[in-house]
Amino acid sequence: MLTYLADAATKAQQLAYDPGISPSEGGLPGLSVLKSTVGSINLFAIIAVVGALCVSGIVWAWGHHTGSHGSEQKGKQGALVAAGCALLLGAANGIVSFFSTVGTSVH
Repeated sequence: MLTYLADAATKAQQLAYDPGISPSEGGLPGLSVLKSTVGSINLFAIIAVVGALCVSGIVWAWGHHTGSHGSEQKGKQGALVAAGCALLLGAANGIVSFFSTVGTSVH
């Protein structure tokens, strides 16, 4: 009886910690279409970030050469934001992969 309660407590603790659900690729139809769509959106976003970086660089240079400190500052801000967006877009897969596995290993 005592071992039964200990086993039940261990299983309850295990269930509270790990429900046993993991992502599977064969669960829903259309997964390849969804992956392709998200990949295409990511490509368009990267192209838009390259354009934003070019425009920001032009604004930064124009502001510097005309003495417009406000435009120069906005160009710098735009370049930093575009660089940050490029970093996030490029690292999105790795970030999601890292955080989806945090806390899953049992010691």
